Amino acid sequence: MSMLHVVNKSPFEKTSLDSCLVYAKERAAILLIEDAVYAALKGTAFAEKVKTALKICKVYALEPDIKARGMDVAKVIDGVELVGYGEFVDLAATYDNVHSWV
Repeated sequence: MSMLHVVNKSPFEKTSLDSCLVYAKERAAILLIEDAVYAALKGTAFAEKVKTALKICKVYALEPDIKARGMDVAKVIDGVELVGYGEFVDLAATYDNVHSWV
């Protein structure tokens, strides 16, 4: 069974991403939206955790949320796939289950 994990809280304020990473398994995906997109940046305290997650599952970040926060998409960790709203919907439809981390 495949799972899409959706994280929307900043990893610098909440532990949602850390909790998600414990449960994300092979064939799973993590979608970073809203303030969680800060975890997708190179050079942050969470960059290594995201790189480790990329070894077992896919990691996506919502590009409109990155741009809305004035972040440079060129600074996104290699391997993190940027998606738009349409792809967000496609991901939700592709995976067997969707879990939102709050």
